[in-house]
Amino acid sequence: MPATILVGAQWGDEGKGRIADWLAMDSDVVARYGGGDNAGHTVYVGQQVFKLHTIPSGILREQVMCVLGNGMVVNPVNLVKEMDQIQAKGVIITPERLLLSTRAHLITPAHIALDAASEKARGAGAIGTTLRGIGPAYLDKTGRKGIRAGDMVNLEDFADALQRSIQEANEVLARQDIKVLDADAAIAPYLDAAARLQPFLADTAVYLNRRLKAGARVLCEGAQGTLLDVDHGSYPFVTSSSPTAGGALTGLGIGPGVVDRVVGAAKSFSTRVGAGPMPTELNDAIGDRLRGTGERFWDEYGTTTGRPRRCGWLDAVMLRYAAQINGCTELVLTKLDILSGFDELKIAVAYRLDGQEIAYPPTTNAELERAEPVYETLPGWSEDISGARRGADLPEAARNYIRRVADLCGTPVYTVSVGPERDQLVHLT
Repeated sequence: MPATILVGAQWGDEGKGRIADWLAMDSDVVARYGGGDNAGHTVYVGQQVFKLHTIPSGILREQVMCVLGNGMVVNPVNLVKEMDQIQAKGVIITPERLLLSTRAHLITPAHIALDAASEKARGAGAIGTTLRGIGPAYLDKTGRKGIRAGDMVNLEDFADALQRSIQEANEVLARQDIKVLDADAAIAPYLDAAARLQPFLADTAVYLNRRLKAGARVLCEGAQGTLLDVDHGSYPFVTSSSPTAGGALTGLGIGPGVVDRVVGAAKSFSTRVGAGPMPTELNDAIGDRLRGTGERFWDEYGTTTGRPRRCGWLDAVMLRYAAQINGCTELVLTKLDILSGFDELKIAVAYRLDGQEIAYPPTTNAELERAEPVYETLPGWSEDISGARRGADLPEAARNYIRRVADLCGTPVYTVSVGPERDQLVHLT
């Protein structure tokens, strides 16, 4: 059974890009199954830093074919820009390396404008989207009026569809007294992008199933995180797709019988971008220390937006829930090196809500906002672990921390990262 699913086991930003890059080393195909260019995967290769928003991290492995699946929403203009940026760093991108599903939906200028208008109308209740049109694109998809990548084959029909989309959006914008879009100016770059992308279009579900049947190893690469899932996250402070293991199946058109491994990526502490409840958030010097100053690429600032991330102690209640939802066969803990130098570390092992301890997150935001973390304190370590490459290289306190996380989540941890470089992984088995 040759498929692995990689999911984010927190609120996104768990370091999935570098984990996908590692897993891609032994993969033939890397297929992205959901989301859009609101995601940001950062991969360090020697002295080069690659910031990927739409293209799977597997593009950095020469033997890998990359697929943008039907569950994605794709901005064709931004995709072409990303292709050009990556090629400028020496990575060749051709239809022999990258395929775009004809069933993937497109993000139009109308979606981007409506996204900004919606957030503005929410005022203090804004969700904190990336303003890249993701939500409106998924709304049009489920409303059965979206534009799909396959529609780019006929440029004249594609232009007409964009024109209609912008006209409808302008009516909404005008009612809100927001500047309307110039349709001709907005459409022109989309037609140029469509012409560039036509050779990359394919029925990727057919392609993936053919490769799987032939024995190819496929990595299903996720974006966002389980706790932002539209069904299982802290609704409505969620993304508009399903960044869970189930979403991988529908987002690529493959069946569960081909999957033998589900890897959950999780930071060794907690972070979140945007609004919504975060029980272990720290608005103090410890939170600032976990976040970093922003001077390093790997500090806690959004790859796509640059926004500072909210930081706090590891929330094992949420992580246990995510491992269960996804059926994780293993967890990978990232950024363990950031915890070096703390005298003690805390893990939320339960919540206290209305006088009772609970082991899983409540289903309403009102309850989650009232829930108080119940912390367990573990000894910290002072050693710099960035040079560790084997489990034996880690201090005993670090190994105990890893074991405790695995025990609390009921899921083994076989690998941890101790820095941003490709080789800064510690394999514990």
